[in-house]
Amino acid sequence: MTISNRMGGKILADGLKAQGVELIFGVPGESYLALLDGLYDQRETIRFITCRQEGGAANMAEAYGKLTGQPGICVVTRGPGAANASIGLHTAFQDSTPMLLLVGQVGRQMQDREAFQEVNHGIFFSEMSKWSAEIRDPSRIPEYLNHAFHSALSGRPGPVVLSLPEDMLREEAEVEDAPPAIPVQPAPAPEQIKQIREMLLEAESPLMVLGGGGWNHEACRIHTLFADQQDLPVAVSFRCQDRMDNDHRCYIGDLGIGPNPKLHQLVQDSDLLIVVGARMGEMTTGGYRLMGIPVPNQKLVHIHPGADELGRVYRADLPINASVQQFAQALSQLETVPSEGWRERTAKARQSYEAFQQPPEAPGNVNFADVVRHLSEALPADAIITNGAGIYSSWGHRFYRFHKFPSQLGPTSGAMGYGMPAAISAKLVFPEREVVCLAGDGCFMMNGQEMATAVQYGLNLIVLVINNGMLGTIRMHQEKSYPRRVHGTALHNPDFAALARAYGAFGAKVEKTSDFPDLLAEARKAGRPALLEVVVDPEALTPNASLSEIRNHALKN
Repeated sequence: MTISNRMGGKILADGLKAQGVELIFGVPGESYLALLDGLYDQRETIRFITCRQEGGAANMAEAYGKLTGQPGICVVTRGPGAANASIGLHTAFQDSTPMLLLVGQVGRQMQDREAFQEVNHGIFFSEMSKWSAEIRDPSRIPEYLNHAFHSALSGRPGPVVLSLPEDMLREEAEVEDAPPAIPVQPAPAPEQIKQIREMLLEAESPLMVLGGGGWNHEACRIHTLFADQQDLPVAVSFRCQDRMDNDHRCYIGDLGIGPNPKLHQLVQDSDLLIVVGARMGEMTTGGYRLMGIPVPNQKLVHIHPGADELGRVYRADLPINASVQQFAQALSQLETVPSEGWRERTAKARQSYEAFQQPPEAPGNVNFADVVRHLSEALPADAIITNGAGIYSSWGHRFYRFHKFPSQLGPTSGAMGYGMPAAISAKLVFPEREVVCLAGDGCFMMNGQEMATAVQYGLNLIVLVINNGMLGTIRMHQEKSYPRRVHGTALHNPDFAALARAYGAFGAKVEKTSDFPDLLAEARKAGRPALLEVVVDPEALTPNASLSEIRNHALKN
C-alpha cells in the first residue's frame, strides 16, 4: 500500500492498479490531465485504449464488463464527453453490467457558475447508475474507489460514476491505497432450494429461463447439467443466448426479437417458470404479454441478485434473492426430480426450435439467413459475435448458434452503435478468439469511426455491415402503423468497403449469397481488421415477412 504524498491523479491511477485494473478505455480531455499523468507511471500494467468518441469508449468498457465480470473502466472529460458516454452507461444499467465511468469536472472553485462545459454529473447520471458521486478531497479517493468497485460488483451488477474536479486531481495528499474489492453476492437459503424441488415434483409443464448479468462459465455449466438431468426445456432471455450451448437437446430458443411463436405459446402454457437472473422485461416477455401482472398465470420461481427487482413487476410464488453464481452452487446439490413426463415436451420444443432455424426464402440476391448460417458453421465454437440494435440483429439471433460463454455481446438496452466498439473490447480481452460484429448500415455509422481504433491497435476483427439503405426497424414500424407514409428513414450510405480500406482495413462487398463464403475466408486470413459490406434488398426486412407484406397487411387491417 502506498502512503507517500501524491497528487490526486496519481492516487487514483495507483488505486485502479490496486483494484486489478488492466485496461482503460477513454478519450483524453484537459479536465483529467493529472489522471493521465498518473496513468503514465502505470503504463506497463494498465493499458489505455485511446478511442475516437466517448460513446465508443463507454460501449467498449460495458462490453469488457460483460466479458470478464469485472468493472469496465471508461474515462471521459466533462460536459460533452460525459453526455457522449451516457449511452454506454445506460446500456450497462439496463444490462446489469459492472462498469466504472470516471468523468473529469471543472475545478471546485468554478462550480455552480455554468463554467466551461460544466454539468452536474451527480444529477445527470442519477437515473442510469447505481451510484454517482464527486470526489472533492484527494485523501478520500481510496474510499470512493473502494465504494465504487463494491457497488458495481455487489448484488445486481451495474455502473457507477465518479466525477473528478480537475483541481482535486492536482492536489496532493498522503493516503494508503485500498485493497481490492470483495463483492457481496446474495445466496439462496437451503429451504428455498428444497421448495424448488417440491414445486418441480408438482409441475406437469415446467420451463426454465436463463438470462441477465453476473454469469460465468461454471454457472452456465451447472444450469445446463441441471436441465439435462431433469429433462427441463430451457429458453433464454433477450440477447442472452450464450448462457447455454444452443446444440444442447434441452435448449429451445431465445425470447427476443422475432421469437418463435411456438416458444411464446410454450411460456404461456407452462405451469411453472424458473427464471434465473433475467428481469423478464419488455423484450423478453413480448411487451409484458407472456405473464400476468402482477400475478403471473404460471407459478413463478424468480431468482435475481437485485432485491429491488423481485416483486417489482411480478409477484413470484418463490422469490429468491441470489446471484446466478451462488444459485448455481446451491442448485448443484439438488436431488434429481423424476421427469419422465417432461421428456417428450422438451423434445417437441427442441424440434420446434430446429424447424424455426431453417432459413426461409428471401427477396434479392443475398439471403442474410444463409449468410448467418454459414457464419455459424464456419466459425469456431468459441467465436464472439457482437451486434448493436436494428432489425438486422433478428436474423443473427435466429440463425446463429452460440456454444460457449461468453460469446454474445449485444445491448438489451437496444442501443445502436454498440457492435463495433464491443468487438474491439472482445478482441482486446480475447486476442486468440475470432470476433465478428454484425451491424446495420445505420447502426455502423453511429460508431464506425472506431474502425480507426481497431486498426491502430492491430485488432483482427471482422465487421459485417448489412446495408439495405434504410433504418430498417423504424421503417418496419412505419409500415405497420402508417403504411405508405414513409418519412425520415431512408439512408444515403458511403461505399462501406472503400471506407474500410481508407482506414487501413480489409474491405469487400458481398452482392450475392454465393460470394460470402470465399470473402469471409479472405477476411479471416487478412491479418488486419476487415469489413464485409453485405448488400441486402430492402424488401428482405425480417425473416418472417417482406417489407411489402408488412405494408399490405397493415393496409388490409
